[in-house]
Amino acid sequence: MAHGPSKAELVKLGLIVLGLLTSSACSRASNVPGGEKPSLGPWREPVTGMEFVFIPPGSFLMGSEPGEPGRQLDEVLHEVEITHGFYLGRYEVTQNEWVKLMGRNPSQFPNCGPRCPIETVTYDDIQAYIGRLTERSRAGRFRLPTEAEWEYACRAGTRTPFSTGRSLSTIQANFDGRDAEGRNKERFRGLPAPVGSFPPNPWGLYDLHGNVWEWCEDWYGDYPAGPVRDPRGPRRELARPVWDARGGDWIFKRVIRGGSWYFNADSCRCALRYTHAPGDKGFSLGFRLVREV
Repeated sequence: MAHGPSKAELVKLGLIVLGLLTSSACSRASNVPGGEKPSLGPWREPVTGMEFVFIPPGSFLMGSEPGEPGRQLDEVLHEVEITHGFYLGRYEVTQNEWVKLMGRNPSQFPNCGPRCPIETVTYDDIQAYIGRLTERSRAGRFRLPTEAEWEYACRAGTRTPFSTGRSLSTIQANFDGRDAEGRNKERFRGLPAPVGSFPPNPWGLYDLHGNVWEWCEDWYGDYPAGPVRDPRGPRRELARPVWDARGGDWIFKRVIRGGSWYFNADSCRCALRYTHAPGDKGFSLGFRLVREV
């Protein structure tokens, strides 16, 4: 007469299976850069001390609703799916974090302090910074966010013009809050503020509205008419030329987002798109970084 396995045999089998599962999990963790196990928690880059927040995958509506105040024609509403989570800087890259790797401080506001965002850096300058960070940190790939990743993180699950709702105040962000006649001068600080001076958005990210504009990786182009997955913008040859007043010509530019201390609240809307040539730099133009998982 046949009998099933004994209790002792079942326990032994369970231990074997558990060992196999543990071994498999360790093997997967070892494939992550630096041997670090992927985590949904925050992460701190060891060389600069830069803090990162994990942004989970998900879907959202990119662009703006018809009728949103300040809406531009290029803010075509479309569904975007982000299929891979990523780490995004909790703050804009600071002057201190820049100097640690580059040595020289190009900021036009050095007296603002080491916790103020770095500005007056070109897209190409940032690529040099990323190269040094990658070499020194040995913690995987760093890069600028795509335009879609940036807006996804800025919205943080909201659907309103700002992550704060339908309006934004100078208590919530650093932007030029004066009216068209220049009144309410107390609402214009006139320079960047140290990162983290204002409340975070629902995902724990600071200064996505105002302070300094933030470079994105994408060349500027038209949005797709329908749903899209993990968009990374057009190739340069398919990008949409933008008029450059200084050069007096139509040229290809990259996207910047978020507004700044020098611009009004409309520039801070989640959907607002602005552009600069890769060689441009200015006193209200900075960046934050992605660390790929």
